Amino acid sequence: MNREQKRSNRAVETIVTHGGRHPEDHHGYVNTPVYRGSTVIFRTLAELDDYSRPLRYGRYDSPTTQSAAELVSELEGATGTVLAPSGLAAISTALLAVLSAGDDVLITDSAYDPTRHFATEALGRLGVTARFYDPRIGTGIAELIRENTRAVFTESPGSLTFEVQDLPAIADIAHSRGAAVIVDNSWASPVYYHPLAMGADLVLHAGTKMFVGHSDVMIGTVSANAAWWPKLNRSARLFGTTVSPDDAYLMARGMRTLAIRMKEHSARSNEMATWLASQSDVLEVYHPALPSHPGHDIWKRDFTGAGSLFAFRLAPRPRTAIAAMVDGFEQFSMGYSWGGYESLCIPFDPTKSRSATTWAAEGNMFRMHVGLEDIGDLKADIAAALDRYRQAG
Repeated sequence: MNREQKRSNRAVETIVTHGGRHPEDHHGYVNTPVYRGSTVIFRTLAELDDYSRPLRYGRYDSPTTQSAAELVSELEGATGTVLAPSGLAAISTALLAVLSAGDDVLITDSAYDPTRHFATEALGRLGVTARFYDPRIGTGIAELIRENTRAVFTESPGSLTFEVQDLPAIADIAHSRGAAVIVDNSWASPVYYHPLAMGADLVLHAGTKMFVGHSDVMIGTVSANAAWWPKLNRSARLFGTTVSPDDAYLMARGMRTLAIRMKEHSARSNEMATWLASQSDVLEVYHPALPSHPGHDIWKRDFTGAGSLFAFRLAPRPRTAIAAMVDGFEQFSMGYSWGGYESLCIPFDPTKSRSATTWAAEGNMFRMHVGLEDIGDLKADIAAALDRYRQAG
């Protein structure tokens, strides 16, 4: 599905600029064109019988989807990548490539809510047991692995409460017990985090977020190492996992600026998180790049930068105070996604997304995505929102 990968010594900025592009194959055009089509015509019976040909049917591949997948593979240092129609589709594709009826899977308790729902409902119907574990468990994962545990699913940091996981420790133990390790890398992207190099077997993205960068495409990716690529590739074909060539094109186009955008998102989220930590009524800021974060040492060891997303907790006040705060936003908006150029901030309740651990911290939680607006304007908007929060309480 991909050309031979180069993961070589090329820097990230170079990879996102040149990866997956082959102008010589497309009359010299810089970007791989959008190939819309289902049917591929074969000129001879020999061509029809040649199953080694890379392009045989629109559902399997096109030059557009190949280009996008090749770019992601080189960034992740993967043997191959499949594209999926959403982040959740990437999650389900990765899990179903590894698991079968009678298997057991361990999933971080800080996982994205749709991951939890898929694991407990869909996997349960298929005869797979899903159990959740404390995201800070580290080497303690050994006590949870059973004979039929076939996978450990991690998300680092968690997309609501931002616990950082000790991936190398978890991967070493999981592999010693015959379990594969799957990582949701949507937060840091391969610009700042390389799970496959630290022992993961499959790494996935809600490409809708940082890869696309413009809040206008639903897409996901799953990349695998050499051991798991054949199984992942075959499973995706059996499931009929495919994406629109238009969406693949838009994701690849967004990724050309990924390295630059990530630098801006990282710097801005760090600045906003540091500023928020000094504001009255802010009880705690959950950003791995802050020295006060419980997982900061692991983050500093394993990551080279931060994502745009973090959370903060305010002193307890009634729901009317939350409404007063968020209803008056001028620069921030409320929305369940993130990763685009626009800043977002939503209230959430982490107690509803736990089963292996208990969230006991008092107060109201908010998740913030820092976009590309002027940071002074963003701070002013939040300062005014905090004033409304205090006054309404």
